[in-house]
Amino acid sequence: MTQIDRRHLLGGAAALAGFISFPGLAQSWPAKPVRFLVPFAPGGSSEIVARSTAGELSKTLGQSVFVENKPGASGNIAMAEAARADDQHTVILGHIGTLAVNPYMYDKLPYDPNKDFKPVSLLAKVPSLYVVHPNLPAKNLKEFIALVKAKPGAMNYGSAGTGSAGHLAMEYLKMTANIFITHIPYKGTGPQLTDLLAGRLEAASVGASAILQHIKAGKLRCIATGSSERLAQLPDVPTVAEQGFPGFEMTQWYGMLAPASMAQANVDKLAAETQKAVKSQASVERLNQDAALAVGGTPAQFAQFIALEQKRWKQVVERAKIKPE
Repeated sequence: MTQIDRRHLLGGAAALAGFISFPGLAQSWPAKPVRFLVPFAPGGSSEIVARSTAGELSKTLGQSVFVENKPGASGNIAMAEAARADDQHTVILGHIGTLAVNPYMYDKLPYDPNKDFKPVSLLAKVPSLYVVHPNLPAKNLKEFIALVKAKPGAMNYGSAGTGSAGHLAMEYLKMTANIFITHIPYKGTGPQLTDLLAGRLEAASVGASAILQHIKAGKLRCIATGSSERLAQLPDVPTVAEQGFPGFEMTQWYGMLAPASMAQANVDKLAAETQKAVKSQASVERLNQDAALAVGGTPAQFAQFIALEQKRWKQVVERAKIKPE
C-alpha cells in the first residue's frame, strides 16, 4: 500500500469516527441513561404513566430510562429545570396542569410551555373519578351536591396541588353544578390520599389509576366518573353526564416533552420509540389495569392537542378565578 493510499484510508477512518461520535446525531443517541422528570410527588397517575412508558423505552433505546419525581409549585420547578436542560438526555412528563392551566393561572412562569419544549407524544388519558370518604352520607352525585348546597363552604376537598388535574376537575364540577366546597391543596396525590383515606378530607377528584384499589377495597366511595362512558372497572358507577349534566367530561392527560435544545434528530428517534412503547402490549395492559387509556401519536398531533386544551382551560381558569396559593 502506498503512502498516499494509507493517508486516504486513515483520513476516511477519521472522518467516519467523527461522523459516528458527532453529538446530536440520532445514530449515536442516547449515549447515556435518559432522565424522565415527573413534576409531581410519587403515588399518583403521573408516576404510573411515566414508569410504564420508561420501562418499555428502556428495552428499545439501548439505554435505561429512569423516572425522577421533582414536585413543587404546581409542577413549575421541574418544568423550569427541564426547559434549561441541554444535556440531550432529559425529558419531562407534560400534563394538563403544567401545559394548559399554569400559563393562565400564573402571572409569570419560569418557562414557556410552547417555546421551551418540543412535544414528543401524548402518552395516556386517565379518567377523573369523584370520590368521597365512606363516612360521608352521599351514595351518588345528586346526594353529594345536596349536602354541599345545604352548607356552602363547610365541606372540603383535597387535590394534589393548585392547578393539578384534581383541582381542575372539582372546580369544573363546582362551576357546572353551581356549588361551593373548600379547596385544600397538597404537595402531591400521595399526601392527599393519606388524609382522604383517614377521613380528614371529605371528597376529592383523583385519576382512576391512583385510587381504583381503594374504591374496590371499600376505603373510598366513587360517586361519579368524569369519563364520557362508564368504566369497565366500575360498571355500576354512573358518569357525571348521566347524573344530570349532559356533555360533562373530565380526563387527565399526560405526554412526553423534550427541551427545545434537544436536537431534532434525537426528538424524532425518541418520538418513534415512544409511540411504539405506549402501544406495546405490556404497556397497554399495564395502563388498562388502572383504567388509563394508552394514546400515543406523533409530535404534531400532540402539539395540536395541547393547543386545543389551552383554549379550553383558559376559559375555566379565568371563570373560576384560579390563582396560586
